[in-house]
Amino acid sequence: MKNLWKKLFNRETVSYLIFGVLTTVVNYLVYYGLRHFEINYMIANAAAWVAAVLFAYFTNKHFVFESHDYSPRVMLPEMGRFAAGRLITLLMEQVFLYVTVDLLGGNDRIMKLIISVAVVIVNYVLSKLFIFKNKMKKEEKHE
Repeated sequence: MKNLWKKLFNRETVSYLIFGVLTTVVNYLVYYGLRHFEINYMIANAAAWVAAVLFAYFTNKHFVFESHDYSPRVMLPEMGRFAAGRLITLLMEQVFLYVTVDLLGGNDRIMKLIISVAVVIVNYVLSKLFIFKNKMKKEEKHE
């Protein structure tokens, strides 16, 4: 049980949660700000996604996964994988919002909050396994 606790609550997962919350704050500020001005919820969600992805990429790269190589040969493919992973969860979020808001008549703000939980989990898995994998490979060599 102690090992499971250490695996679940280590520096990486705790910092991911902290920066995940901050990324969510960026996402929601942009989303609710645009919705305040009566921008369509799908457009507001896409704009909020762009702002959140930019914030998340740099905070995840530097603070969470400690990928400190900023050379173009590392950063460009890494940023491409990051955007692709986030695009997957954006599509997941857009479909969920469309179904729950347009088809089922739910409240867009509540539905966005609900889907955020799944998005955070999927984003972490994608980041850990596919995006910032260079750091993990280096750590494995040192063990």
